[in-house]
Amino acid sequence: MDLVLTGSSPLPIYRQLFDQLCGQILDGRLKSGDALPPIRTVARELSISVIPVKRAWEELESAGFIESFVGRGCFIAPMSADKLQRLKRAMAADKLSDAAAYCKGLGLSLDEATALLTEAWPPAGDV
Repeated sequence: MDLVLTGSSPLPIYRQLFDQLCGQILDGRLKSGDALPPIRTVARELSISVIPVKRAWEELESAGFIESFVGRGCFIAPMSADKLQRLKRAMAADKLSDAAAYCKGLGLSLDEATALLTEAWPPAGDV
């Protein structure tokens, strides 16, 4: 599990953690049944308070990415291919909704916004 916090990010720390862990789960780096390190360990290793780590873990559990068990810890939730696909679509829809609102606020048309997404799309193998 690789976590990197960026002080220049407009996202709060818990959201950076949430997004990174979701990405690692959705791309298969973290698999069903894998244990997450304890909240205090992550906080200590990242030199941050336990509060944003705890919130990230709570958000991950609420979204169905992890399961917690008293006395055992937190683990990546079992996921069927269908569930993984639904979660990927939901995460993408969330990000694209924000981007669409931003583009619309700038006065861009749907065609202009679509062209920008197409330009930003990385070539195959560059992800």
